[in-house]
Amino acid sequence: MKQILLITDGCSNVGMSPIVAAAHAKSEGITVNVVGVVDQGDLGEYGASEIHEIARAGGGLSRLVQTKELAQTVQMMTRKTVVQTIQIAVQRELQAVLGNESIEALPPEKRGEVVRVMDELTESSRLQVALLIDASASMRPKLASVEESIHDLMLSLQAREGKSEIAVFHFPGAKQEDCVLDLAWTTHLKGVHSIFPKLHMSGTTPTGPALMKVVEYFVEHSRSHDRSEMEGMLGDDVV
Repeated sequence: MKQILLITDGCSNVGMSPIVAAAHAKSEGITVNVVGVVDQGDLGEYGASEIHEIARAGGGLSRLVQTKELAQTVQMMTRKTVVQTIQIAVQRELQAVLGNESIEALPPEKRGEVVRVMDELTESSRLQVALLIDASASMRPKLASVEESIHDLMLSLQAREGKSEIAVFHFPGAKQEDCVLDLAWTTHLKGVHSIFPKLHMSGTTPTGPALMKVVEYFVEHSRSHDRSEMEGMLGDDVV
């Protein structure tokens, strides 16, 4: 399961629509969740609307939270989206097998078994979460909470049975890049604390282009993984 978790406090103002980019992510099998960090009412009505629309287009969840609530919210949204994804997949399979039957329509003993399997899948499925951090100037006072949220999310993912990986991006970059990779896919906390001191805080907010860059990263990584598996299979066949 693949997720992008966008953490932002403002409106996009450069490049393509982030709503279109989120819809593209969804078409690639990547869910987009969005957390709007709101302190002292600094997120306007347009910004709040955009946050909800990005998540809706990306098939994910959106929340507006105070900085102090960020770490807990990031963990909750990640887990809730995993559960939601599994529920949708199981529901689809049930409908294919049983017609229009839903989980709720199953007999109690069958429903209990389906729920048990769903709980197991929630913990054992492979999960990839790409954090995309808005590094506009107004986010500077909130970076300590963002760092804490990443640390707590990593601990939460490490507690799962299934393989969990995290990557971290910020936007924009110091050289006007739409998006910068700070931490490549990892299962470890090492390297997280080295990200934030070097962040260049900028006034522009190219949220749409940044989302597209993260989707490209997912796609390229998936292709590389598939090639590696294929080469391994071919190597095993060679005598």
